[in-house]
Amino acid sequence: MGTTIYLDHAAATPMHPEALARMLPYMTEQYGNPSSIHSYGRDALAAVTEARETLGAALNVSGRRILFTSGGTESDNLAILGLAARNQNAGHVITTGTEHHAVLHACERLEQLGVQVTYLPVDKTGRVNPEEVRRAIRPDTFLITIMLANNETGTLQPIEEIGAIAQEAGVLFHTDAVQAFGTVPLDMRRLPVDLMSLSSHKIGGPKGVGALYVGDKVLLQPLLYGGTQERNRRAGTENVPGIVGFGAAAALTASRLAEKRAYLESLRELLLGELSRLLPTGAFLINGHETERLPHILNVSFPGVSAETLLMNLDLASVCAASGSACTSGSLEPSHVLTAMGMDKSCVSSAIRFSFAPVTTKEEIVRAAEIVATFVCR
Repeated sequence: MGTTIYLDHAAATPMHPEALARMLPYMTEQYGNPSSIHSYGRDALAAVTEARETLGAALNVSGRRILFTSGGTESDNLAILGLAARNQNAGHVITTGTEHHAVLHACERLEQLGVQVTYLPVDKTGRVNPEEVRRAIRPDTFLITIMLANNETGTLQPIEEIGAIAQEAGVLFHTDAVQAFGTVPLDMRRLPVDLMSLSSHKIGGPKGVGALYVGDKVLLQPLLYGGTQERNRRAGTENVPGIVGFGAAAALTASRLAEKRAYLESLRELLLGELSRLLPTGAFLINGHETERLPHILNVSFPGVSAETLLMNLDLASVCAASGSACTSGSLEPSHVLTAMGMDKSCVSSAIRFSFAPVTTKEEIVRAAEIVATFVCR
Protein backbone atom coordinates (compact mmCIF):
# COMPACT_ATOMS: atom_id res chain seq x y z
CA MET A 1 0.00 0.00 0.00
CA GLY A 2 3.04 2.18 -0.66
CA THR A 3 1.41 5.59 -1.14
CA THR A 4 -1.17 5.26 1.62
CA ILE A 5 -0.70 7.63 4.57
CA TYR A 6 -1.67 5.71 7.69
CA LEU A 7 -2.63 8.00 10.60
CA ASP A 8 -4.61 5.53 12.72
CA HIS A 9 -1.89 4.06 14.93
CA ALA A 10 -4.09 4.39 18.03
CA ALA A 11 -6.20 1.61 16.47
CA ALA A 12 -3.33 -0.68 15.43
CA THR A 13 0.36 -0.28 14.72
CA PRO A 14 2.39 -2.18 12.12
CA MET A 15 4.30 -5.05 13.68
CA HIS A 16 7.95 -4.30 14.31
CA PRO A 17 10.14 -6.52 12.10
CA GLU A 18 12.17 -7.63 15.12
CA ALA A 19 9.03 -8.69 16.98
CA LEU A 20 7.92 -10.71 13.95
CA ALA A 21 11.35 -12.32 13.62
CA ARG A 22 11.24 -13.38 17.28
CA MET A 23 7.78 -14.91 16.78
CA LEU A 24 8.42 -16.96 13.65
CA PRO A 25 10.34 -19.87 15.26
CA TYR A 26 7.42 -20.41 17.67
CA MET A 27 5.09 -20.74 14.69
CA THR A 28 7.30 -23.32 12.97
CA GLU A 29 9.95 -25.50 14.62
CA GLN A 30 9.43 -24.50 18.29
CA TYR A 31 5.75 -25.43 18.54
CA GLY A 32 5.67 -27.02 21.98
CA ASN A 33 2.97 -26.45 24.61
CA PRO A 34 4.37 -24.61 27.67
CA SER A 35 2.54 -27.07 29.95
CA SER A 36 4.35 -30.09 28.47
CA ILE A 37 7.26 -31.46 30.49
CA HIS A 38 9.46 -32.54 27.56
CA SER A 39 12.08 -30.35 25.87
CA TYR A 40 9.65 -28.78 23.40
CA GLY A 41 7.39 -27.74 26.27
CA ARG A 42 10.31 -26.45 28.34
CA ASP A 43 11.51 -24.32 25.40
CA ALA A 44 8.03 -22.80 25.00
CA LEU A 45 7.74 -22.16 28.73
CA ALA A 46 11.15 -20.49 28.77
CA ALA A 47 10.05 -18.17 25.94
CA VAL A 48 6.86 -17.22 27.80
CA THR A 49 8.81 -16.65 31.02
CA GLU A 50 11.34 -14.45 29.23
CA ALA A 51 8.55 -12.32 27.72
CA ARG A 52 6.86 -12.08 31.13
CA GLU A 53 10.08 -10.81 32.69
CA THR A 54 10.55 -8.36 29.82
CA LEU A 55 7.06 -6.93 30.36
CA GLY A 56 7.76 -6.74 34.07
CA ALA A 57 11.04 -4.90 33.46
CA ALA A 58 9.24 -2.37 31.25
CA LEU A 59 6.98 -1.64 34.25
CA ASN A 60 9.79 -1.97 36.85
CA VAL A 61 8.20 -4.98 38.57
CA SER A 62 8.76 -8.71 38.81
CA GLY A 63 7.45 -10.76 35.91
CA ARG A 64 5.33 -12.66 38.46
CA ARG A 65 3.03 -9.64 38.49
CA ILE A 66 2.26 -10.01 34.74
CA LEU A 67 -0.69 -12.13 33.58
CA PHE A 68 -1.05 -12.73 29.83
CA THR A 69 -4.48 -12.41 28.17
CA SER A 70 -5.94 -12.25 24.66
CA GLY A 71 -5.83 -8.43 24.61
CA GLY A 72 -6.83 -5.22 26.37
CA THR A 73 -10.53 -6.10 26.43
CA GLU A 74 -9.97 -9.36 28.29
CA SER A 75 -7.54 -7.63 30.66
CA ASP A 76 -10.16 -4.99 31.50
CA ASN A 77 -12.86 -7.62 31.91
CA LEU A 78 -10.71 -9.86 34.09
CA ALA A 79 -9.78 -6.97 36.36
CA ILE A 80 -13.35 -5.72 36.79
CA LEU A 81 -15.43 -8.90 36.67
CA GLY A 82 -12.76 -10.97 38.40
CA LEU A 83 -12.65 -8.61 41.36
CA ALA A 84 -16.44 -8.36 41.49
CA ALA A 85 -16.75 -12.15 41.59
CA ARG A 86 -14.29 -12.19 44.51
CA ASN A 87 -16.59 -9.64 46.15
CA GLN A 88 -19.56 -11.97 45.50
CA ASN A 89 -20.95 -9.52 42.91
CA ALA A 90 -22.02 -7.09 45.61
CA GLY A 91 -20.90 -3.62 46.57
CA HIS A 92 -19.92 -0.52 44.62
CA VAL A 93 -17.59 0.44 41.75
CA ILE A 94 -16.48 3.89 40.55
CA THR A 95 -15.60 4.75 36.94
CA THR A 96 -16.04 7.61 34.45
CA GLY A 97 -18.26 8.19 31.43
CA THR A 98 -15.28 8.38 29.04
CA GLU A 99 -13.83 4.89 29.55
CA HIS A 100 -13.26 2.45 26.71
CA HIS A 101 -16.28 0.23 26.10
CA ALA A 102 -14.31 -2.75 27.42
CA VAL A 103 -14.66 -1.06 30.81
CA LEU A 104 -18.09 0.52 30.37
CA HIS A 105 -19.75 -2.65 29.13
CA ALA A 106 -18.08 -4.68 31.88
CA CYS A 107 -19.52 -2.20 34.39
CA GLU A 108 -22.96 -2.53 32.79
CA ARG A 109 -22.64 -6.27 33.29
CA LEU A 110 -21.81 -5.66 36.96
CA GLU A 111 -25.02 -3.66 37.32
CA GLN A 112 -26.97 -6.61 35.91
CA LEU A 113 -25.35 -8.81 38.55
CA GLY A 114 -26.33 -6.46 41.38
CA VAL A 115 -23.22 -4.29 41.78
CA GLN A 116 -23.83 -0.53 41.98
CA VAL A 117 -21.71 1.62 39.64
CA THR A 118 -21.04 5.36 39.84
CA TYR A 119 -20.13 7.00 36.50
CA LEU A 120 -18.26 10.21 37.31
CA PRO A 121 -18.43 13.23 34.97
CA VAL A 122 -15.38 14.78 33.31
CA ASP A 123 -14.58 18.39 32.51
CA LYS A 124 -14.41 19.89 29.01
CA THR A 125 -10.86 18.56 28.57
CA GLY A 126 -11.95 15.03 29.49
CA ARG A 127 -10.36 14.91 32.96
CA VAL A 128 -12.04 13.73 36.12
CA ASN A 129 -11.68 15.71 39.35
CA PRO A 130 -9.91 13.55 41.97
CA GLU A 131 -12.05 15.12 44.69
CA GLU A 132 -15.13 13.80 42.86
CA VAL A 133 -13.58 10.35 43.17
CA ARG A 134 -13.00 10.86 46.88
CA ARG A 135 -16.59 11.98 47.43
CA ALA A 136 -17.95 9.00 45.48
CA ILE A 137 -16.24 6.40 47.68
CA ARG A 138 -18.62 4.47 49.96
CA PRO A 139 -18.00 1.91 52.69
CA ASP A 140 -18.85 -0.87 50.19
CA THR A 141 -16.70 0.47 47.31
CA PHE A 142 -14.27 -2.28 46.28
CA LEU A 143 -12.94 -0.94 42.96
CA ILE A 144 -12.12 2.30 41.15
CA THR A 145 -11.47 1.83 37.41
CA ILE A 146 -10.31 4.93 35.51
CA MET A 147 -8.22 4.83 32.33
CA LEU A 148 -4.72 6.28 32.28
CA ALA A 149 -5.11 7.96 28.88
CA ASN A 150 -8.14 8.29 26.64
CA ASN A 151 -7.95 6.42 23.35
CA GLU A 152 -9.95 9.06 21.41
CA THR A 153 -8.54 12.35 22.72
CA GLY A 154 -5.26 11.29 24.35
CA THR A 155 -6.20 13.10 27.58
CA LEU A 156 -4.28 11.82 30.62
CA GLN A 157 -6.13 11.30 33.88
CA PRO A 158 -4.64 12.33 37.28
CA ILE A 159 -3.81 8.70 38.04
CA GLU A 160 -1.36 9.36 40.88
CA GLU A 161 -3.85 11.52 42.79
CA ILE A 162 -6.70 9.07 42.23
CA GLY A 163 -4.50 6.14 43.25
CA ALA A 164 -3.45 7.90 46.45
CA ILE A 165 -7.12 8.51 47.30
CA ALA A 166 -7.92 4.84 46.60
CA GLN A 167 -5.05 3.64 48.81
CA GLU A 168 -6.11 5.96 51.62
CA ALA A 169 -9.64 4.52 51.46
CA GLY A 170 -8.45 0.91 51.14
CA VAL A 171 -10.06 0.54 47.68
CA LEU A 172 -8.38 -1.31 44.79
CA PHE A 173 -7.55 0.80 41.73
CA HIS A 174 -7.54 -0.47 38.13
CA THR A 175 -6.41 1.59 35.14
CA ASP A 176 -6.72 0.83 31.43
CA ALA A 177 -3.28 1.80 30.09
CA VAL A 178 -3.74 0.23 26.65
CA GLN A 179 -3.28 3.51 24.81
CA ALA A 180 -0.63 4.90 27.18
CA PHE A 181 1.74 1.94 27.34
CA GLY A 182 4.66 2.56 25.03
CA THR A 183 4.35 6.35 25.03
CA VAL A 184 4.16 7.16 28.77
CA PRO A 185 6.81 6.06 31.30
CA LEU A 186 5.13 3.60 33.70
CA ASP A 187 6.86 2.67 36.96
CA MET A 188 4.59 0.36 38.94
CA ARG A 189 6.80 0.66 42.03
CA ARG A 190 5.87 4.36 42.10
CA LEU A 191 2.36 4.45 40.64
CA PRO A 192 -0.39 3.73 43.21
CA VAL A 193 -2.15 1.27 40.90
CA ASP A 194 -3.27 -2.29 41.76
CA LEU A 195 -4.28 -3.50 38.28
CA MET A 196 -3.24 -2.24 34.85
CA SER A 197 -4.41 -3.43 31.41
CA LEU A 198 -2.03 -3.51 28.42
CA SER A 199 -2.25 -4.55 24.77
CA SER A 200 0.39 -5.70 22.30
CA HIS A 201 -0.86 -4.31 18.98
CA LYS A 202 -0.62 -0.69 20.15
CA ILE A 203 3.19 -0.90 20.47
CA GLY A 204 4.29 -2.81 17.37
CA GLY A 205 3.45 -6.28 18.64
CA PRO A 206 0.92 -8.78 17.26
CA LYS A 207 -2.85 -8.64 17.74
CA GLY A 208 -4.59 -11.12 20.00
CA VAL A 209 -2.35 -10.80 23.05
CA GLY A 210 -2.45 -8.48 26.04
CA ALA A 211 -1.45 -8.40 29.67
CA LEU A 212 -2.78 -7.49 33.09
CA TYR A 213 -0.48 -6.22 35.81
CA VAL A 214 -1.78 -7.63 39.10
CA GLY A 215 -0.52 -6.12 42.35
CA ASP A 216 0.45 -8.33 45.26
CA LYS A 217 -2.67 -7.41 47.28
CA VAL A 218 -5.08 -8.48 44.52
CA LEU A 219 -7.03 -11.74 44.40
CA LEU A 220 -8.90 -12.38 41.15
CA GLN A 221 -11.62 -14.87 40.35
CA PRO A 222 -10.82 -16.34 36.89
CA LEU A 223 -13.25 -15.80 34.02
CA LEU A 224 -12.06 -18.94 32.19
CA TYR A 225 -11.95 -22.42 33.68
CA GLY A 226 -9.83 -25.33 32.53
CA GLY A 227 -6.11 -25.65 33.13
CA THR A 228 -3.87 -24.03 35.75
CA GLN A 229 -2.12 -21.60 33.40
CA GLU A 230 -1.19 -18.09 34.55
CA ARG A 231 -1.07 -19.27 38.16
CA ASN A 232 -4.70 -20.45 38.08
CA ARG A 233 -5.98 -17.04 37.00
CA ARG A 234 -6.46 -17.53 33.25
CA ALA A 235 -6.98 -21.04 31.86
CA GLY A 236 -5.99 -22.00 28.33
CA THR A 237 -2.82 -22.83 26.42
CA GLU A 238 -0.68 -19.73 26.17
CA ASN A 239 -0.40 -17.92 22.82
CA VAL A 240 3.35 -18.49 22.74
CA PRO A 241 4.16 -16.68 19.43
CA GLY A 242 1.98 -13.71 20.41
CA ILE A 243 3.50 -13.48 23.88
CA VAL A 244 7.02 -13.64 22.45
CA GLY A 245 6.15 -10.87 19.98
CA PHE A 246 4.62 -8.76 22.74
CA GLY A 247 7.74 -9.14 24.84
CA ALA A 248 10.00 -8.16 21.94
CA ALA A 249 7.86 -5.10 21.15
CA ALA A 250 7.84 -4.05 24.81
CA ALA A 251 11.63 -4.30 25.02
CA LEU A 252 12.06 -2.21 21.87
CA THR A 253 9.61 0.42 23.08
CA ALA A 254 11.15 0.69 26.54
CA SER A 255 14.65 1.17 25.11
CA ARG A 256 13.60 4.14 22.94
CA LEU A 257 10.82 5.75 24.95
CA ALA A 258 12.21 9.29 25.35
CA GLU A 259 13.27 9.45 21.70
CA LYS A 260 9.90 8.10 20.59
CA ARG A 261 7.94 10.60 22.68
CA ALA A 262 9.92 13.55 21.31
CA TYR A 263 9.42 12.45 17.70
CA LEU A 264 5.68 11.84 18.13
CA GLU A 265 5.29 15.25 19.71
CA SER A 266 7.06 16.84 16.74
CA LEU A 267 4.63 15.10 14.35
CA ARG A 268 1.62 16.34 16.30
CA GLU A 269 2.93 19.91 16.34
CA LEU A 270 3.71 19.72 12.63
CA LEU A 271 0.18 18.59 11.75
CA LEU A 272 -1.34 21.32 13.92
CA GLY A 273 0.93 23.92 12.36
CA GLU A 274 0.11 22.84 8.81
CA LEU A 275 -3.65 22.81 9.48
CA SER A 276 -3.37 26.31 11.02
CA ARG A 277 -1.45 27.52 7.98
CA LEU A 278 -3.79 26.00 5.40
CA LEU A 279 -7.19 26.62 7.01
CA PRO A 280 -8.88 29.87 8.05
CA THR A 281 -9.06 30.81 11.72
CA GLY A 282 -11.87 28.94 13.46
CA ALA A 283 -12.05 26.17 10.85
CA PHE A 284 -11.03 23.57 13.43
CA LEU A 285 -10.69 23.11 17.17
CA ILE A 286 -8.60 20.71 19.24
CA ASN A 287 -10.34 18.27 21.58
CA GLY A 288 -8.79 17.13 24.84
CA HIS A 289 -6.36 18.58 27.35
CA GLU A 290 -3.77 21.04 26.08
CA THR A 291 -0.81 19.65 28.06
CA GLU A 292 -1.92 16.55 30.01
CA ARG A 293 -2.15 14.28 26.98
CA LEU A 294 -0.45 11.61 24.91
CA PRO A 295 2.02 12.80 22.25
CA HIS A 296 0.72 10.60 19.43
CA ILE A 297 -2.99 11.49 19.30
CA LEU A 298 -4.59 14.61 17.83
CA ASN A 299 -8.39 14.82 17.95
CA VAL A 300 -9.75 17.71 15.88
CA SER A 301 -13.27 18.91 15.11
CA PHE A 302 -14.09 20.65 11.83
CA PRO A 303 -17.47 22.30 12.63
CA GLY A 304 -19.84 22.14 9.68
CA VAL A 305 -18.05 19.16 8.14
CA SER A 306 -19.37 15.62 8.58
CA ALA A 307 -16.67 13.35 10.02
CA GLU A 308 -18.07 10.41 8.07
CA THR A 309 -17.93 12.31 4.77
CA LEU A 310 -14.44 13.62 5.51
CA LEU A 311 -13.13 10.17 6.41
CA MET A 312 -14.57 8.68 3.21
CA ASN A 313 -12.91 11.38 1.12
CA LEU A 314 -9.63 10.96 2.98
CA ASP A 315 -9.77 7.21 2.38
CA LEU A 316 -10.31 7.78 -1.35
CA ALA A 317 -7.24 10.02 -1.24
CA SER A 318 -5.29 7.24 0.57
CA VAL A 319 -5.24 8.87 4.00
CA CYS A 320 -6.32 6.63 6.89
CA ALA A 321 -7.73 8.33 10.00
CA ALA A 322 -10.61 7.65 12.41
CA SER A 323 -13.60 9.26 14.04
CA GLY A 324 -13.07 7.57 17.41
CA SER A 325 -12.25 4.20 18.88
CA ALA A 326 -11.68 1.47 16.29
CA CYS A 327 -13.85 -0.81 18.43
CA THR A 328 -16.91 1.38 17.73
CA SER A 329 -16.10 2.65 14.24
CA GLY A 330 -18.99 0.67 12.76
CA SER A 331 -21.46 2.41 15.05
CA LEU A 332 -23.57 5.38 13.99
CA GLU A 333 -23.70 6.64 17.57
CA PRO A 334 -21.81 9.88 18.32
CA SER A 335 -18.63 9.56 20.37
CA HIS A 336 -19.55 8.90 24.00
CA VAL A 337 -16.21 10.43 25.01
CA LEU A 338 -16.74 13.80 23.31
CA THR A 339 -20.39 13.83 24.38
CA ALA A 340 -19.37 13.27 28.01
CA MET A 341 -16.97 16.21 27.67
CA GLY A 342 -19.98 18.45 27.01
CA MET A 343 -19.16 19.25 23.40
CA ASP A 344 -21.98 20.40 21.12
CA LYS A 345 -23.30 18.10 18.43
CA SER A 346 -21.62 19.94 15.54
CA CYS A 347 -18.20 19.42 17.13
CA VAL A 348 -18.88 15.80 18.10
CA SER A 349 -20.14 14.88 14.62
CA SER A 350 -17.16 16.52 12.89
CA ALA A 351 -14.35 15.09 15.05
CA ILE A 352 -11.44 13.22 13.48
CA ARG A 353 -8.67 11.38 15.33
CA PHE A 354 -5.20 11.40 13.80
CA SER A 355 -2.63 9.18 15.49
CA PHE A 356 1.04 8.59 14.77
CA ALA A 357 3.91 6.15 15.33
CA PRO A 358 7.69 6.26 14.84
CA VAL A 359 7.22 4.92 11.28
CA THR A 360 5.16 8.02 10.36
CA THR A 361 7.21 10.53 8.35
CA LYS A 362 7.05 14.30 8.42
CA GLU A 363 6.49 14.27 4.67
CA GLU A 364 3.37 12.17 5.23
CA ILE A 365 2.11 14.64 7.84
CA VAL A 366 2.55 17.61 5.49
CA ARG A 367 0.83 15.81 2.63
CA ALA A 368 -2.03 14.64 4.85
CA ALA A 369 -2.60 18.19 6.10
CA GLU A 370 -2.85 19.43 2.51
CA ILE A 371 -5.41 16.74 1.66
CA VAL A 372 -7.47 17.42 4.81
CA ALA A 373 -7.47 21.16 4.15
CA THR A 374 -8.57 20.63 0.57
CA PHE A 375 -11.63 18.62 1.59
CA VAL A 376 -12.52 20.88 4.53
CA CYS A 377 -12.42 23.98 2.36
CA ARG A 378 -14.44 22.24 -0.34
